[in-house]
Amino acid sequence: MRLLQRGQDRYETGRKLHLGKNEWHETTLIYRRQEDSEHDDHRQYSVFMTNTSSAYLTEYGYRWEIESGYRSIKRFMAATTSKDFGLRFFYFAFACLLYSIWRAVDLLVQVELTGEYAVVETGRLHA
Repeated sequence: MRLLQRGQDRYETGRKLHLGKNEWHETTLIYRRQEDSEHDDHRQYSVFMTNTSSAYLTEYGYRWEIESGYRSIKRFMAATTSKDFGLRFFYFAFACLLYSIWRAVDLLVQVELTGEYAVVETGRLHA
């Protein structure tokens, strides 16, 4: 990978996306090195495709954090096949409550044991 050879943290290149027949869409591929990556090969890069300015790359990161949080909350949800909105909303709200309690207990236990708290989000460790 050329990025590794050049030691670059970020690289952008224009690409045309084929939509079918004679239809093409202008896009930009953005390769960005992940901070604190444990890898020293191509796996240390994230690749994004966008049709807007690369200035929105930070917003992609926020969206990822939201999706990761939602995925964590879903682990606490009761399984149901009900189509009743009220019941499904209750299960979601209760799962949010359980998730929040779990995070609070995790915080308290870590602080008690280590004197500090580390949060793991989006694959990175924050102190």
